[in-house]
Amino acid sequence: MDPRTNPYTPNAGAEPEVVVGREDQLESFDVLLARLERGRTEQSMIVTGLRGVGKTVLLQQFLQKARENKWTVMDMEAEKNDTSAFRRDLGSRFYSALLQLSPKARWSERAKHAASVAKSFSLTASPEGLVTFGLDIAPAEGVADNGNLTQDLVDLFVAVGTAAREKETGVVILLDEVQFLDKEQLGAMITALHKTVQYKLPITMVGAGLPQIAELAGDAKSYAERLFKFPRIGNLSKTDAAAALSEPARSEGVLFNDDALEHAFEITEGYPYFIQELGYAVWTIADGGVITRQDIDDAIVGYTAKLDQSFFQVRLDRCTELQRAYLRAMADLGPHPQKANDVAERMGRTSQNQAPTRAELISMGLLYTPEHGYAAYTVPQFDQYMLRAIPRLAVPEKRKRRTQRDQ
Repeated sequence: MDPRTNPYTPNAGAEPEVVVGREDQLESFDVLLARLERGRTEQSMIVTGLRGVGKTVLLQQFLQKARENKWTVMDMEAEKNDTSAFRRDLGSRFYSALLQLSPKARWSERAKHAASVAKSFSLTASPEGLVTFGLDIAPAEGVADNGNLTQDLVDLFVAVGTAAREKETGVVILLDEVQFLDKEQLGAMITALHKTVQYKLPITMVGAGLPQIAELAGDAKSYAERLFKFPRIGNLSKTDAAAALSEPARSEGVLFNDDALEHAFEITEGYPYFIQELGYAVWTIADGGVITRQDIDDAIVGYTAKLDQSFFQVRLDRCTELQRAYLRAMADLGPHPQKANDVAERMGRTSQNQAPTRAELISMGLLYTPEHGYAAYTVPQFDQYMLRAIPRLAVPEKRKRRTQRDQ
């Protein structure tokens, strides 16, 4: 069929034509904004899930809803930055949020104060004067400038939240990849949000990240579980998966028969990104107004090759030889969470000497720990890919320690 009419969007974070199976999270977001607008408190949320289940898409849905309700949005993606870079980024984003609340020429005294606090917050990280926004605004003295990230971020949240309340609107921070914040940064964000809840200010943070986020947030601040809900999203039900595949095609006058939809669900297991890839692949080879099971079968080679070359391979390319061996050993044991001892034994090593490799893979976002002593892939069907990409497990030889005599 004509590639120009292909209705599927297998791109990172791209919104599909039909978003299904996320009604509970969308309703929770509506409730959050509505209660904050009324001066009431409500738990925010950090959506968790594996790669490819639609967390970023869901954040974009939240963004649209917030803007429709005239909220100011700070759309962010966390990175592994040091505290200084983290401060500069947040300071400039909060300054931009104030400009969204009101044009600078119409700023009230509270808005001007919030802008000076944002500048003070950033200058604490850049005393050499790298901060360029708001050159005609003097930094606040004694506010957001003591060098303690948590205390300074509390000052910034409160100042901006107070300015937003005066305008009878609010600010929502949409933060993707939350797991890349370090413990200090995450703890500071949680504490600042906690303070705005106590003051009933219309400012909140809604995040998304890998499944370990709930544990990381709890480690950063023990009361995080009372500030946030941690809904986990995953594969779609058979009904929702069928809708995600068939409705975009129907908009172009093409139908899937029931057998094709059943087979597509078996292949994708209902994972949203995989549905988009399979839909895109079958569109390129099908011919006619009805897509059949045979069309799905004919598309599998192209579908699998595309996943291998993009979705999967870009993750494996980042790994060292030993990290690859660890991931490959896990694949031999199956798709489910695996005990560290079992993986090490499969590699002919001990759990203790493989612990650093496991920790590196977790830090890279390739593994997570669903429970103590276990690790699982953050990417669905990654075990099948590892078996295709590395047919035989090969563990690099241990490096001999250099003794003082060798040196």
